Amino acid sequence: MEVFTTIKEVRNFCKKSKSMGRSIGLIPTMGALHGGHIALVKKCREENDTTILSIFINPLQFNNKSDLLKYPRNTDKDLEILKKHSVNCIFIPDAKEMYPVPDERVFNFGSLDKRMEGHFRPTHFNGVAKIVSRLLQITDADRAYFGEKDYQQLAIIKHLVKNLNFNTKIVPCPTVREKDGLAMSSRNALLTDEQRRNAAVISEVLKEASKKTGLTVQELKERVCRKINDTPGLEVEYFEIADGETLQPAVYREASENGLVGCIAVKAGEVRLIDNMVF
Repeated sequence: MEVFTTIKEVRNFCKKSKSMGRSIGLIPTMGALHGGHIALVKKCREENDTTILSIFINPLQFNNKSDLLKYPRNTDKDLEILKKHSVNCIFIPDAKEMYPVPDERVFNFGSLDKRMEGHFRPTHFNGVAKIVSRLLQITDADRAYFGEKDYQQLAIIKHLVKNLNFNTKIVPCPTVREKDGLAMSSRNALLTDEQRRNAAVISEVLKEASKKTGLTVQELKERVCRKINDTPGLEVEYFEIADGETLQPAVYREASENGLVGCIAVKAGEVRLIDNMVF
């Protein structure tokens, strides 16, 4: 397992892999690895000759500086985990390496980033686009792997890759959940024991809503928000039932040709949790 901290080292590694006819799979992460990340690693290894995982807490995608400072960090533990899963290359740059000069690019995602996460975190997706586009340029990956838990982010990255004519195929991977249904997330480590127990209701309510019939979209949204808000310590920031591709709000319960997805953000104290469920 190679561990690099500079762009030059990773570029040389990738060029050598390509010259040998080896395909490259990329897994961008912010560290604090969990079972969801390992599922991405396993999928990547199945489909590629070379697996590269990056660990970089990207400051440009945080609207709140305190959120950036509190984001869990444990690089030594991450490296121990990755040794067990035969990752070929780990890229751990610092902010100066990734952004030697300010990145002033502004991306246009149409309507994809105007609601849900985009409404509550206005510059978030532009920051995501900056780091993902840089990683794809550095590695020239054949495939890149992202979890479906971040449903809106996945839609925006697909748009980014298509718009910038990258040759990389974006591979969505199913959300990995704890035994009680809570979507695995690095932020789960920040929850108190009580918050962690109560947070399981999020997936329970979403699953119930996805199968519920006889209610309008508005009635369903009100039902989901009420049930979660009635749970001690939890507060819904948003819940939207949207077209599975365009992310436009659904008006009627009948699924569009792209299907429907319920996307939610819930505050558990100062910790922000997101999840989604296909309807």
